[in-house]
Amino acid sequence: MSTVEAKAPAGFAPVYTRPKSLSAARFTYCPGCHHGIITRLLAEAIDELGIVERTVGIAPVGCAVFLYEFFRCDFVQAAHGRACAVATGIKRANPDLIVFSYQGDGDLAAIGTAETVHAANRGENITVIFVNNQIYGMTGGEMAPTTLPGMRTVTTPEGRDVRTTGYPLRMSEMLAQLEGPAYITRQAVFDVRHVQMARKAIIKAFQNQIEGKGFSLVEIVAACPTNLRLSPPEAGRWVAEQALKYFPLGDLKVRE
Repeated sequence: MSTVEAKAPAGFAPVYTRPKSLSAARFTYCPGCHHGIITRLLAEAIDELGIVERTVGIAPVGCAVFLYEFFRCDFVQAAHGRACAVATGIKRANPDLIVFSYQGDGDLAAIGTAETVHAANRGENITVIFVNNQIYGMTGGEMAPTTLPGMRTVTTPEGRDVRTTGYPLRMSEMLAQLEGPAYITRQAVFDVRHVQMARKAIIKAFQNQIEGKGFSLVEIVAACPTNLRLSPPEAGRWVAEQALKYFPLGDLKVRE
């Protein structure tokens, strides 16, 4: 894995530096992918709360599969969809650790649906970061559980037909109906204001775990410019104008 360390040009003071929780590894995400923003927000939250030495992340199968290379905290690689189950085992074995999973929509809402639902229903004291970009990004752009009606993918070239494939899963709404979760929220990162709101939500989710409040999930509606075949700015507008119609932002459950 190649590494880079950004340095300010001679005569200029740095105004934006790498979070301490991030390693020097170069991100493997496509240019303009929202995973890069979310990964940085996670590191900023870990830095702000001062928990890097006791944090364990669960890396997914998907675009963020190399997440363990990007952070300076400990990581475990989970089988596809099993991140919540692995996080549960680690947290129960050592309750003093701060444990989070990072999962895409295919990982969390398809093969991992059962693990996610039952961890939430039990109120496991873990933090889940759920990246919903409405598509299987790493494997070539297939339809995901969150693909929008009429949205074209390589497996739905004429657009998703809900008569044969069903409707997109609104995982946050589903989980918010359960008794177990302490915090369920949906955010986005397509502009500065929403990036700051997502950052606050991630910090809150970690703080809930520190305080022993139980299961917290931060869903982030994201863009996959590569598979949307859009430029990064266009992909951001896609989220704002299309994805948020089906996945509205806001807190769905907050248990104080």
